[in-house]
Amino acid sequence: MALKKLTIVVPAFNEEEILSSSVQRLREIQSTMIDQQQISDTSDFIIVDDGSTDRSWSIIAELHDQHPYVRGLRFSRNFGHQSALIAGMKEAIKTADLIVTIDADLQDDPDKIFDMVEKAAAGADIVYGIRNNRESDSWFKRTTAQGYYATLRLLGVNLIPNHADFRLMSKRAVETLMTYPERNMFLRGIIPKLGFPTEAVYYKRTPRLAGESKYPLKKMLAFAWDGITSLTVAPIRFILILGVLACLIALGMVVYVVVMHLSGRVVPGWSSLMVSLWFISGMQMISLGVIGEYIGKLTTEVKDRPRYTIETKLN
Repeated sequence: MALKKLTIVVPAFNEEEILSSSVQRLREIQSTMIDQQQISDTSDFIIVDDGSTDRSWSIIAELHDQHPYVRGLRFSRNFGHQSALIAGMKEAIKTADLIVTIDADLQDDPDKIFDMVEKAAAGADIVYGIRNNRESDSWFKRTTAQGYYATLRLLGVNLIPNHADFRLMSKRAVETLMTYPERNMFLRGIIPKLGFPTEAVYYKRTPRLAGESKYPLKKMLAFAWDGITSLTVAPIRFILILGVLACLIALGMVVYVVVMHLSGRVVPGWSSLMVSLWFISGMQMISLGVIGEYIGKLTTEVKDRPRYTIETKLN
């Protein structure tokens, strides 16, 4: 039986400090598997430059000139991490049987690719890389991450806890993923919906060898919100429940005012009226904001704009 081709997709944004060393380490892993006849000797890389402003693309071009197994895609601007992953996978399935996605910083343990390929050979179409501890994270990041996973579970979202975008997928799994046309794709929530046989490998994340994280708090919060609004309409249903509760409270207040009026008592209503006004106005603004977020995403989908624009392709 012919050996399967493995393509490793590496999204990169301003990673000039570590790109060369990361590719070298990943190639060593590929070479070992090639020698052990686990994968085909045509196995390669696709590095997706997500609109970097440093020397990342120059380094990718140099690696491509030096090594035939390095391919590159360059976006015309920064389209985001998820778009870079999708572009790399879409290009990879043209020739690959197995696709692994891993960030350029290699904080996710690349040695686990050995285990992923073994599980794929045993029949798994998707193999998730899952962190088995978060000791390297700050207390704030660890607590907010666990809270986020718990919130999504309450909202009915099937998300793999402590899994980011380090995974292996078979050709048919990626082909199925590519049939999802939405622009605002949240891969961590969409991939569990595919329904193919899955396995998991567990690892401990390591610190970056060089450079800084490309996901500061602001981006992390935006990414988390995208995940919620892309996968569930529960926030809108929650607004409906709040609206019903507000109406019930308002009816209770009407009964209270009538009773106080009939009993001849004077109700000092200015303070309570102001508090109620500000509270209800605030809830209305929040509700409009949440609904507007969904309408904005629908508008983006209806316009059917491309997820990304590829400026240069190195094959």
